[in-house]
Amino acid sequence: MSELNYLDTALSRVHPAWLATFRQADIAHQLQQIDQALTKRTQAGEIIYPPRDAIFAALGKAPDKIRVVILGQDPYHGDGEAMGLSFSVPDGVRIPPSLRNIYKEIASDLALSLPTSGNLSGWADQGVLLLNSVLTVAANQAGSHGKLGWQHVCDALLDTLNRENPGCVFLLWGNWAQSKAKRIDSQRHAVFCAAHPSPLAAYRGFFGCRHFSQANAWLQAHGYAAIDWSAK
Repeated sequence: MSELNYLDTALSRVHPAWLATFRQADIAHQLQQIDQALTKRTQAGEIIYPPRDAIFAALGKAPDKIRVVILGQDPYHGDGEAMGLSFSVPDGVRIPPSLRNIYKEIASDLALSLPTSGNLSGWADQGVLLLNSVLTVAANQAGSHGKLGWQHVCDALLDTLNRENPGCVFLLWGNWAQSKAKRIDSQRHAVFCAAHPSPLAAYRGFFGCRHFSQANAWLQAHGYAAIDWSAK
């Protein structure tokens, strides 16, 4: 992999089993271009989220240890919100509307109380991959890094997961996430689709989808431990 400037510290948090994906010639070239763009933007004074060392925070477990995949689009763009895990915010940060709706569905599906923190690290620790399609964003500018090439990197990561994981659950919410279903071998993995949990869409099929109990039922039927969706 070519030497990187902005992304160097981010890669230190990636599980070694993912590095072969980053070393693929086309992905290594894409990362080099992204790195150059991020370096220029910061030199021009742009504030970028999440913090550099958290950009690849979702990739802390090997591909074959992932049990559930939840895809997001791009990081939160407010100060202190993004932490490198899709839908997640650090302790003490106001829970965003989409995550609040996710919590409501979990509470209804599994008869759990609503959490008071939006930090989903407890899910990630159990093998829930919280992956955004775009891994960086400019402060207060939603979608601002959508054309840097991150989607190609995300697709390569999904392809690696599809190929190397013995079987996991993909929760695809909204049209964008569902467009990735074609990359998933549904004979080996479980794929559950629903509307996005955003306030504009949650009542059109997210509420009542029962994806969390269904994911656990599939995992247990295939010899894996259920996810503790109340974990912090």
